[in-house]
Amino acid sequence: MSQWYPKKGRVIFHIDMNCFYASVEMAYNPKLKGKPLAIAGNPEERKGIVVTSSYEARAKGVKTTMTLWQARKLCPQLMVLRPNFDRYRAASREMFKMLADITPFVQPVSIDEGYMDITECEHLGNPIKIAENLQNKIKHELDLPCSIGIAPNKFLAKMASDMKKPMGITILRKRDLSHKLWPLPVEEMYGVGEKTARKLNAIDVKTIGDLAGWDVYQLKQILGINGERLKNRANGIDPRQVDPEAVNEFKSIGSSQTLAEDTTNETEIKKLMGKLADNVERRMKRKQAAGRSVQIMIRYHDRKTVTRSKKLQSYIEKKADILFVANELFQKHWNLEPIRLLGITVQDVEEKQNIAHQLDLFTYEKEAGKEKLYTAIEELTTKYGKNPFTQLEENQNQADQPHTSFQKDFLDDYKR
Repeated sequence: MSQWYPKKGRVIFHIDMNCFYASVEMAYNPKLKGKPLAIAGNPEERKGIVVTSSYEARAKGVKTTMTLWQARKLCPQLMVLRPNFDRYRAASREMFKMLADITPFVQPVSIDEGYMDITECEHLGNPIKIAENLQNKIKHELDLPCSIGIAPNKFLAKMASDMKKPMGITILRKRDLSHKLWPLPVEEMYGVGEKTARKLNAIDVKTIGDLAGWDVYQLKQILGINGERLKNRANGIDPRQVDPEAVNEFKSIGSSQTLAEDTTNETEIKKLMGKLADNVERRMKRKQAAGRSVQIMIRYHDRKTVTRSKKLQSYIEKKADILFVANELFQKHWNLEPIRLLGITVQDVEEKQNIAHQLDLFTYEKEAGKEKLYTAIEELTTKYGKNPFTQLEENQNQADQPHTSFQKDFLDDYKR
């Protein structure tokens, strides 16, 4: 067993759920199994965007971020469903509970993937057996497929989990790099995006092996410190720990949404801004946090994207304050062209228990004046459920297109 559990090294799993949203829908409704299925933001609109799709749909060329009209052109039999985020979060929570049953060293990184450090799990058998048992349990109890990468660090585990899908288990050790990792195109490397790949290709770095052997000084010239980091990872070097508390580290809380159609309609834009600010306030309340900067993101019809932010003198957390600053930024920076997507983010976020709230006289009077209103709303909310003053708006918004941003503020739900 010592060959599997080295005294100085680590044994890391990366669990990657296969076609997660589509797989959850198939588990919920088995009649969908084996059919080309896409989850899309707005099935009724031609401009709806594919969020994810089943392997049957992918075989026809359907890809994430593709518009629905393009997807249906490639696959006329395509079945399309709206996202059901409550359903996906419930499935994610149960999946992470299964990981936590094996080891407390679990780090969720998104709704459908996470890391485990099983170095101290020698009593459960060798890593392959643990991975097989976990994979089978998730499939049997949740009816969801996953792939698992096994490696001595997080980067290699992440790369390994991508090598065999669906229902794959892949081991990637440092001695495997030359024949398993290095022949791959550099754009397939985790951490190398489209722009980085173009820069690397321009200096003739075509494969991960090329990157592993390239001059670090030249890499740092074109990519900065990230050049050295990527070279290290290409050589199988990644000192990052699996950190169960990483999900609690946050510096920004935001919400964004793609509009059903590109628009310049100020009434529609104002309504969406209010909804986004409401989402941000709710998430900040969940985290018991406040922030000192507000950022807006505007994506235009031609996909050109601008972000603008404003630093504030004091921390804010309420919808009205967030919306006031966001509207100010929007009016200043919108060029009047049709808008495709809007986003509002509160940055420089801290937990309220860590904030020394030093109030000057004006701020004190302002806060004190609001306190009775907040208390009344809280009492009504406790008695009747959700904030009664926003209930009507929320009911109306339920029919609206779901968000395109996937927040991570629920990823520790499995611990509760």
